[in-house]
Amino acid sequence: LQVPRAPSQPLASSESRRFTNKHSKKALKASLTLGILLGMFFVAWLPFFITNVAQAVCDCVPAGFFDVLTWLGYCNSTMNPIIYPLFMRDFKRAMGKFLPCCRRSAEPRPSAISLSMRNSNSGPRAATSLKNVL
Repeated sequence: LQVPRAPSQPLASSESRRFTNKHSKKALKASLTLGILLGMFFVAWLPFFITNVAQAVCDCVPAGFFDVLTWLGYCNSTMNPIIYPLFMRDFKRAMGKFLPCCRRSAEPRPSAISLSMRNSNSGPRAATSLKNVL
């Protein structure tokens, strides 16, 4: 017995390519974001760690220079909350749900009960009502 080929098989191949292309774009974007974050981390903290080791060995690093390198690392830590929303749509959506300054006017604010139900491992129970919870 031979099974006739479906005429949509070339379409499936096209969809497969589109699916692969979409995931490769996501992977590229994730790699770019990770590269930027790691690059900024190394640029900001590597001089601090090298200077810290040099200070332990020869005690030849001026205190002011050491403070500047420490604050450079602190500035890197402040940049992370700026970088993540720029490159990650999911992070931006999550922050928009919980921070009033980032919320769109059409989005309703989640209630405490819906948050606790979402964060708990149990789903809504049939016998539980709002009166029983409060």
